[in-house]
Amino acid sequence: MSVELITLGTAAGPAIRGPENGISSALVVGDAFYMVDFGMGCSRAAHEAGLRGKDFTAGFVTHLHSDHVVELPGFLLWNWGAPVDGFTAPVSILGPGKDATRPDGAALSGTSDLVSHVLQAFSYDIDIRVHDEARPDPAALLRTVDLDTPAEGSPAAALPFDVYEDDRVKVTGILVEHPPVRPALAFRFDTDAGSVVFSGDTAECDALAVLAAGADVLVHEAVNLDFYAGKGFAPEFLNHQRISHTPPEGAGRVAAAAGVGRLVLSHLAGRAEPEWWRTRAASTFDGPVDVAVSGRRFGIGSPVLSLA
Repeated sequence: MSVELITLGTAAGPAIRGPENGISSALVVGDAFYMVDFGMGCSRAAHEAGLRGKDFTAGFVTHLHSDHVVELPGFLLWNWGAPVDGFTAPVSILGPGKDATRPDGAALSGTSDLVSHVLQAFSYDIDIRVHDEARPDPAALLRTVDLDTPAEGSPAAALPFDVYEDDRVKVTGILVEHPPVRPALAFRFDTDAGSVVFSGDTAECDALAVLAAGADVLVHEAVNLDFYAGKGFAPEFLNHQRISHTPPEGAGRVAAAAGVGRLVLSHLAGRAEPEWWRTRAASTFDGPVDVAVSGRRFGIGSPVLSLA
């Protein structure tokens, strides 16, 4: 069964500082595909990559920052129903639940509430299309899951946990460090052809190396701290970038510790030339390093990972 990684969008946000789409990736396994995060532009990018909603099986949200979920409504509404070659059978959306560490966390949305509110917000449009275009009720098709994550600080918090499994893929997750966002997750996809790990947003993190151990590909975020410092951003913003994200050298260290086959840098925060990102990651990781752009395709499989 063929497996392909497509970096649909590689930009951090919420800001538009260059030509890349917002952060989103697809893993195509045989005739099905899985999405990780839903940044700005992912709906058009998926379509241009040849992906159609009828083959969409499950979506995974690493955390609930807006740049990772802002186009989840559009992706679902643009890929639902036979008139748009969209899904007409159940699909799963999995991601973090409510943040119990925030004072008002119980009143704030987790992944399931996010999807529920989307359906309510677009209920007029949905009702018309169900009755006027013979589309199925999307509420009956969307299986939303707030993942039951280990308590932070517990021994289990440093260990991978089961997320999802079907006959094509097994997905595991682990908590990563993206303060003050909790929970923030990384995901590992294991297939017959190989394994791909998505870091989500994280500071340099030992737990991620545990999850990624021996993986064929690690898709890891990276930040250019000098870019923000040179632009005169506030100290609070600079501190957030420092404690919540990973410089490319750190991504290389995680890749080396995990023994992955290839490091793909994505979710690039701040701007720099591709070689800037690559050489810094390569200073700490001696395997192949790619600086992803929107629409890049990576074939996953033995004996050699091919690039398209």
